[in-house]
Amino acid sequence: MPATLRPRQSGAALDWFGQAAGQGLLAAEDGVRTRLLAAAPAMPWLWIGVDGAAPPALEGRSRGVVLRRTPRGFAGQVRCALPLPFPRESFGLVLVQHALDDGIPPDALLADCERVLAPGGTLWLAALNPWSAYRLHWARTGLRARGAARWQLALRRAGFAGDAVSLQWLGAHWNARQGGDAGVGAGDRLRAAIGFTVSKRVRALIPPAPVVRLGWQPAPRAVALPTRRVDGREATDEDPGARR
Repeated sequence: MPATLRPRQSGAALDWFGQAAGQGLLAAEDGVRTRLLAAAPAMPWLWIGVDGAAPPALEGRSRGVVLRRTPRGFAGQVRCALPLPFPRESFGLVLVQHALDDGIPPDALLADCERVLAPGGTLWLAALNPWSAYRLHWARTGLRARGAARWQLALRRAGFAGDAVSLQWLGAHWNARQGGDAGVGAGDRLRAAIGFTVSKRVRALIPPAPVVRLGWQPAPRAVALPTRRVDGREATDEDPGARR
């Protein structure tokens, strides 16, 4: 039976992104999202976002797929629940923009994102930063933020390599009108959101050859050659005089 996604708390927590503070954060993330789309391969992309967020511009229906989180699943170009109704390895870029910020367990969605992502493709995950003062804007709305370490563990459980994950901090520190973009410095760690970028590793088609272990080899033992008497002396078969 397809899985449904229900928030742990009552109310439409994700509706906060349609308010002024949420809109300011989403606007600050546009630059990062645009750069990722520009660097994406020619394969289609998938965006999973929230109401209030403007999806990437569609360049033909075959170029990208837009889905929005709802209390019962996803709605957009298709209406569905998990697992997503897309073939394995069908997207070169998957963007999950705050679709997991209402406290639902992330494992099922992240694992399905790994499934539909092509080898060498990129997943971008944007989530609220629990250590930022910006959290006061969304306090008591039902939104729940996770720290960077918990997100990295969730990505590893979904099948992504831990050493392939890079992160940056997104948005403003406090004032929604200040906008902001992204950064990776010590002062950026108090920005409003965290962005994770991870590539799906390409699996090797031919397994590596086993390593041959070289052990100590003893020297060959000397072998005595047969002898016979020639002209009153002993000679071996290798002796030139024995051939006469």
